[in-house]
Amino acid sequence: QVQLVESGGGLVQPGGSLRLSCAASGVTFDYYAIAWFRQAPGKEREGVSWLTSSDGNTYYADSVKGRFTISRDNAKNTVYLQMASLKPEDTAVYYCAAASEYGSSWPSRGTLAEIAYAFWGQGTQVTVSS
Repeated sequence: QVQLVESGGGLVQPGGSLRLSCAASGVTFDYYAIAWFRQAPGKEREGVSWLTSSDGNTYYADSVKGRFTISRDNAKNTVYLQMASLKPEDTAVYYCAAASEYGSSWPSRGTLAEIAYAFWGQGTQVTVSS
């Protein structure tokens, strides 16, 4: 049974930092690209960043580029999202998701299309407020 568990969310002041973790079990972690998505109140879920396992490629949405950093530790089956210079508009529930890099739904250039991601965590709340 594949399970993704996010942690590390919380309340932080504007300009502060947080590190989210996504721990995976029940899956051969090396075969999967991991992405972070977020959903703010009253808004649709949006893709934030992805990271492949095969070649370490990354992608960031424009809204977080230069402030967020995605990384992974395959030995720990864990992916991290280091968030810095946080803004109130970063407030959202953050989800991690896994997509097989060897499946037909994973394009060579990567993707944040939700349909490509077969496994999802339950989410962790991040609130940026003074």
